[in-house]
Amino acid sequence: MRQEEIWDAGAAGGYDTPGTGMFARDVLGPTVDALAGLADGGGALEFAIGTGRVAVPLAEKGVAVTGIELSRPMVDRLRTKADEEAVPVVLGDMATATAPGAGRFRLVYLVFNAISLLQTQSEQVECFRNAARHLAPGGRFVIELWVPEVHKLPPDKKAVVCRSEPGRISLDTYDVLNQHVVSHHFDFVEGRRTAGLFQSPHRYIWPSELDLMAQLAGFALESRHADWQGGPFTADSGSHVSVYRLSGGDDHPPADGTTS
Repeated sequence: MRQEEIWDAGAAGGYDTPGTGMFARDVLGPTVDALAGLADGGGALEFAIGTGRVAVPLAEKGVAVTGIELSRPMVDRLRTKADEEAVPVVLGDMATATAPGAGRFRLVYLVFNAISLLQTQSEQVECFRNAARHLAPGGRFVIELWVPEVHKLPPDKKAVVCRSEPGRISLDTYDVLNQHVVSHHFDFVEGRRTAGLFQSPHRYIWPSELDLMAQLAGFALESRHADWQGGPFTADSGSHVSVYRLSGGDDHPPADGTTS
């Protein structure tokens, strides 16, 4: 199924969870604060801007934010929060679409595992190259991404329970040969009857592979942390925030806590 079919009006309508989950203040606040600092006074471009979870509060902090988004229903949802003048959006694929101001942005960012929505390695490499085309020399490309959990797979099994709570269970099924994973989210009524199922396919990326993609597009790793607060990235980290810097600007040493 194509991504624009997955992220339809139904998915867009149920995406926002104000004040909870990834919209919780303790999750969203550090994300926005970190990105505002990395923008360094310049404009920012969000790939896969979605409903504006990050872009709208970032714009409210004074950062000029533009977006690229494949799903029109997601953009329609964003438009209930911010108009085109406040947060302009280009409809298109984040690996190929061009936003006004290309070549002048100080920051391009991809949050909440969005780069894994691109289903092939070549598309993911093109995403890096598209970020490079949009950035001014020395600009930054920031990616928030989970670390694949194949080590949790039981022997001869292909599924991992990644979330379990009253009324919902989520499973990830892995195709380790092709680095593909499908997330299955089941919602229940009264704990027994299935109320809904949402499936999202991804191509997972190891941190070292991500770094090589960056090199192919002219980036170097500036820092990698376990979260937006700057926690150390270790072998036990479940996700990472990686900051890549495009060649051509002033040379800066890697930030403290960098891990390759």
